[in-house]
Amino acid sequence: MKFCLKNKNSIRAVLGNHDFYLMYLIEHKKRNGSLNKILDSKYVKDINNWIKRLPLLLKVNIEENNETFWISHAGIPFIWSLNTAKKLSDEIQKVLKKESYSLLKNMWGDEPKQWNHKLEGSERHRTIINYFTRMRYLDKTGSLMLDKKDLKSQKNYIPWFNQTIENLDDNEYIIFGHWAALNGKTKLDNIIGLDTGCVWGKKLTAIRLEDRKIISVKNESI
Repeated sequence: MKFCLKNKNSIRAVLGNHDFYLMYLIEHKKRNGSLNKILDSKYVKDINNWIKRLPLLLKVNIEENNETFWISHAGIPFIWSLNTAKKLSDEIQKVLKKESYSLLKNMWGDEPKQWNHKLEGSERHRTIINYFTRMRYLDKTGSLMLDKKDLKSQKNYIPWFNQTIENLDDNEYIIFGHWAALNGKTKLDNIIGLDTGCVWGKKLTAIRLEDRKIISVKNESI
């Protein structure tokens, strides 16, 4: 975290579910054994201020290849166009800037499961955050199916990327993490998973956008 603070002008990142949890702990003065080292750090306010400025979605253009990368922690649901997803990310970023205490207090829960543009207040914010940071499976209508993490086939549980792929042009890519059980494998060229289970003793994986080269290191070498 100190490295990120020191180099914050050179680092671009997106918010994930654990980042929201950390912000909640900091702003609501809660404790968590595995995170107390951060919570007790003299840099905790700086850490929180930096995280709060991060978006849920990044758009990165590689001009020399005419390719666009959309980067999100859990992904982008097919029910949103890419431009709509960016607008919703911007919306949450503005609320975090002005009303973070309230947003972080009221973001918990699995409902509503289905996006509706008429949602308001904490229900709207919670739903946007859940799609961007907790999504794995959707049903055919785009409702979140948050009770399932494994890869066993199950009726009405569709990996989000199997539907979102239809929204991408040939030169557009989505990069996501979050779903360690996939080990980075989506079987799709344009949707790339980077969570390869480092925290579970497997590999830490990155991608070089300019040529889409995947680079992985084993956990023990980190």
